[in-house]
Amino acid sequence: MVSDERGSAGAVPAEDGVDVVAEDVKQAAEGGGKKGSFWRELPVLIVVALALALLIKSFVVQAFYIPSESMQDTLLVNDRVLVNKLVYHVRDITRGDIVVFSGLDSWDPEVQIEPPSNPVAGALRWVGTAFGMVPGEKDYIKRVIGIPGDKVKCCDPKGRITVNGVPLDEKSYLYPGDTPSGREFEVTVPPNRLWVMGDHRSVSLDSRSHQGDPGGGTIPADKVVGRAFVIVWPFDRATILPIPDTFAQPALSVASGAAPLVAGFAGAVPLVALGRRLRPRRRPAGR
Repeated sequence: MVSDERGSAGAVPAEDGVDVVAEDVKQAAEGGGKKGSFWRELPVLIVVALALALLIKSFVVQAFYIPSESMQDTLLVNDRVLVNKLVYHVRDITRGDIVVFSGLDSWDPEVQIEPPSNPVAGALRWVGTAFGMVPGEKDYIKRVIGIPGDKVKCCDPKGRITVNGVPLDEKSYLYPGDTPSGREFEVTVPPNRLWVMGDHRSVSLDSRSHQGDPGGGTIPADKVVGRAFVIVWPFDRATILPIPDTFAQPALSVASGAAPLVAGFAGAVPLVALGRRLRPRRRPAGR
């Protein structure tokens, strides 16, 4: 008797074949389950990502859209900048900083923005503003020229703005062809307030344009959102925004720091004189 062994090398016994098919079905089912699980988890991942982004935006760094020409050529229309919200928790606002601040209930917007036509458009506007995709209606961006106690004046005989009597060389950031100021002014910055100006002076509605407002054109320091420190869009304009060298002049700080001391002496002299006049005179002994 000759045994037939055809296909013995490639055939699978019936019992084993059932097991293999069952294993394939099991793996396919597991693979489908993983894909289904991913799609079920995707909305949660999106919500978590948005929540983290909003958390970072609220407390650390926020993107802002540049809607106007008031800071040209330092910042152009449609630029996006990142604003550091933590920096002023570790240091004071300094001259030369480019700051974003809220003008809510005070300054009029430089760019008129149509209000949203419906709640959906309003929600999209809010998201766009939060992530720097559209301009904020009441957010402004300017350069700090004077800090509390500074005497800011326009202009010296050479047409330069002076701070505490020290002239500022603004060529590195002033818009080409602009003069430092198209109008004369002289202001002493009150406590907790700032004097701010745009780099494109001829079109910027800055502190000079609000001298009739409470604060004499200065803005409250607590309205500052943070410091713009880098341009991130468009990519070909990406760059750091440093403080210009003109604000590093030692005389600025010396003059500002000396002002309270001088004022103290000025107030002390008449008080001492008055005290001497009111002090009882001692009569010589024996009289």
